[in-house]
Formats: sequence, C-alpha cells, structure tokens
Amino acid sequence: MEYAKNILETIGNTPLIKINKITEELPCLVLAKYETFNPGNSVKDRMALKMIEDAEADGRLKPGGTIIEGTSGNTGMGLALAAIVKGYKCIFVLADKQSKEKCDILKAVGAQVIVCPTAVVPKDPRSYYSVSKRLAEETPNSWYVNQYDNPSNAKAHYESTGPEIWKQTDGKITHFVVGVGTGGT
Repeated sequence: MEYAKNILETIGNTPLIKINKITEELPCLVLAKYETFNPGNSVKDRMALKMIEDAEADGRLKPGGTIIEGTSGNTGMGLALAAIVKGYKCIFVLADKQSKEKCDILKAVGAQVIVCPTAVVPKDPRSYYSVSKRLAEETPNSWYVNQYDNPSNAKAHYESTGPEIWKQTDGKITHFVVGVGTGGT
C-alpha cells in the first residue's frame, strides 16, 4: 500500500504545469511549480518543516516546546501543520493588515494568534517583529523561528525545490522566476 504516514510527508514533490493561455505568443515552454498542492497550500510549507527539523536537530527546539514566529500567515500555517504532528504549541504574531480569515485558520489549527499594529516601525515594541522576539524571551521552552534570518529558510529550497525542478525538467531549465520574499518562496 502507498500512503503518507502523516501530513508532513505530503510536502514537496509538487507538479510542474504548462502555462498555456498567457504564454501562447512565446516561442518557449513556460512551466509553473504548483506549490498550492502542499498541505498548507503554500511553498512556505517546505521551509517551515525544514526550519523545525533543523532546530530539533541542533537542540533549539525541544520536545513539548512552543514555536513563536511573526508571520503574515503562510509560514505560520506551515509551522502549525508541523507542530500538530510533532506535538509543539504555536504562538504567531500577525500585523493587523492580515485578514480575519488568516487569523481564524491559524487559530483553527491550534495556534495562539496575537495581532499587532501595522503602522509602526519594526523596532517599535508594538511591532509584530518586536512582540514575537519578546514573547520568545519570556516563554519557557520556546523557539523563535525568525524566518527572515534563518538559514534553513532558503536551505529548504536548495535541498528540495531546486532538485525537484531540475529532475522534472531533465536539467533543461534555462530561466527561473520567483518572488523572493523572506527567502522561503
């Protein structure tokens, strides 16, 4: 029988899909990596799992710990999915510009959500950056993910997305276009 032992085993190995209509005038094949096939509907599932696995491996994240992160939602969802399987608690700090639906879905998967004002500079103690850092300092047995400066963020794509694309194109990829964001895209 073929089946995934848990939801985390369904992350990655997403298909490449030919773009037809918007590229019909181009003299080349254009493909999209369909990352919404990941369980959290985002490319961020890859890096969320990688950051957790690396933090577990080097002892920054301990059994029963709390994962703390400032997120706009997609990284939070990836972290929450892994936390459910691995037995961690989550506290996510979001800016108030995020939709109610993003907050609600994170709460629905067991995360505590704290909303901070958008209209403050990152160093302001009320910003979602500052609040998440402070919570990590104050919360026993917690790990602050810090996706912006976490090397495992980009490493996830070096180890999974890149090799997948290379294999799927038989090494014939000539151009790659992506929005970089935190490095986890």
